[in-house]
Amino acid sequence: MGGVSSDVTEKSQPAEQAGETGDTQPTAPPPPKRSKLKSVRDMVLSMAVITAVSFGLYLLAPGRDAGADPVKEIGYQTEADLAARAAPYELLVPEGLSEEWRATSVRYRATDPLGATWKLGFTDPDNEFAGLVQADGDPATVIPGATQGAEDTGESITLGGREWTWYEGTPYNALVLAGDEATAVVAGTAPRERLTEFAEALRPVTAP
Repeated sequence: MGGVSSDVTEKSQPAEQAGETGDTQPTAPPPPKRSKLKSVRDMVLSMAVITAVSFGLYLLAPGRDAGADPVKEIGYQTEADLAARAAPYELLVPEGLSEEWRATSVRYRATDPLGATWKLGFTDPDNEFAGLVQADGDPATVIPGATQGAEDTGESITLGGREWTWYEGTPYNALVLAGDEATAVVAGTAPRERLTEFAEALRPVTAP
């Protein structure tokens, strides 16, 4: 058969041809393909489990009580004592208010656009804001700044032996006390009777 040649390739032979030699083991059938739908379902179930666990941890975490009091009360006596030593005027703080009144902010600045400024913020029993500002700057600047632009009604009110003037505006109403050394302003969203109660409770700080 000298003139005939055969080409040999590297392709795998079909099973039936391989079987003829008796040397090749039967090929195992390929594993069935995983359904795409099943994969999506498993992924969704996994996400649902993770979400449920995360939500459970969120509910159990401390400080997540929807009914928790949002007001953080602070102490201010130490700051008042220090400010009273530094202020160039008689510093005022409220005395005798019920425990339902809570201090929420305190600050003294020797240099401020309003002058040497003492600020003390409270929430009243209904969680409305009432704050005191004392400053020795120009009253024409102090009053509009502390009252948020409230206007003088011309009404005078005597509280604790001091004569205050009633201001009305939005968002604050206010009581203003014009002094020789400084201007005092009690202002806030609290109603008039609460602002009056707060102003009447103000007393000079007795330096230790």
